[in-house]
Amino acid sequence: MSTEPSSQAVTAGFLNTDWNPRDVPAGTRTTNVVLRTADGAATGGSLYQPATPSDTVVCVMHPREFMACHYLIPDLVAAGYAAWSQSPRSVGNDLRLEHEIALHDVATGLAHLKRQGFRRILLLGNSGGAGLYALYIQQASLAPQARIAKTPGGKPTQLAELDMPQADGLVLVGPHPGQGALLQGCIDPSVTDENNPLSVDPALDALNPANGYLPKGQARYTAEFIERYRAAQRERVARIEAQARQLIQTRLQARRRVKEAAGAALSEDRRIAAHTPIINVWRTDGDLRCLDLSLDPSERRPGSLWGGDPYASNYGAVGFARQCTPESWLSTWSSLSSNATLAKTAVDITQPTLVIEYTGDQACFPSDVQAIVDRLGAADKTHHRVRGDHHGRALTPDEEPGRYVAARILAAWLHARFPLTN
Repeated sequence: MSTEPSSQAVTAGFLNTDWNPRDVPAGTRTTNVVLRTADGAATGGSLYQPATPSDTVVCVMHPREFMACHYLIPDLVAAGYAAWSQSPRSVGNDLRLEHEIALHDVATGLAHLKRQGFRRILLLGNSGGAGLYALYIQQASLAPQARIAKTPGGKPTQLAELDMPQADGLVLVGPHPGQGALLQGCIDPSVTDENNPLSVDPALDALNPANGYLPKGQARYTAEFIERYRAAQRERVARIEAQARQLIQTRLQARRRVKEAAGAALSEDRRIAAHTPIINVWRTDGDLRCLDLSLDPSERRPGSLWGGDPYASNYGAVGFARQCTPESWLSTWSSLSSNATLAKTAVDITQPTLVIEYTGDQACFPSDVQAIVDRLGAADKTHHRVRGDHHGRALTPDEEPGRYVAARILAAWLHARFPLTN
């Protein structure tokens, strides 16, 4: 395993030229397809082939985001590799996202690429895509009957019957440890009533000056407060967990009663059996590291992905896990139940792996990224740190965006381990 604190070693020779355009290179052939998954859902993808077709393709996917415009696609094609942007079955909406079911989308895309004749397939997980692709690699490496049989909410996964092509390599860019682990760190534990988003326990309020809060990243929290805060975060996740499981159990009991009663079933049971409850999770932007920059220090700015005003980002409508079904909470956002966490999957990744960490990232913190690197089971793993924010943008107006540096690192790594054969 090698760790590179800077990118200077890969800026020599042809890599030092301005070869990565913001649009795909001239001559790129783009093909858009709609695919049907094994469980009957629709998904799609866009394939970008260089003017000289490649037998190696790098796939980009996020469990809920549209990735056809991902900033690294033009650079991949310019380096001579095909790029595949996979769309999830529900773009922009994680209300019903269950990661085990999302593996059907990944598998369908990779099977399509195999049919197109690609000899080598690599996966590029950016941000939340890291957890999805790591879970896919883990499950694809298992014998079919050893794969996860049911989602945390109890739904059959059908993974044992699924064709899951193997990946040849993995790239993680700005990876966080999984959406459940991410939420564990940023959920606000001062909420005292889940039905009242304005309820606050002052003793656990990170925005209370008595607890150490100051604006603009100048907050300083004591070790005692941090310990209480993090314990209360785990307790709040556990409370929502219990609510989710109770809602599922109530619906299952009603379904059993309807089945047993057949035509004589009570209308109330029919309503409960058919209903999909929604859990509103308010105040999920309270990571102390976004307020106290001395914690897990990096080059990040004060504030989170959602902005610099912690009141607006924590109390507003936009945020992680804002609305979930009980099933999506358990599979995606629960640190207690989610399978899509690098803590569970990284050890099973044995393919060559490149990790690119942005030093000003406001969602993926240094200790979390290092833990991912340490857990990876791959003998060949490389870790680069690049100046940039979570999206690879420049930290200052007068410097090159980190995404350009990341593209050069990625190209050099690909050429070294997966050289072009055409």
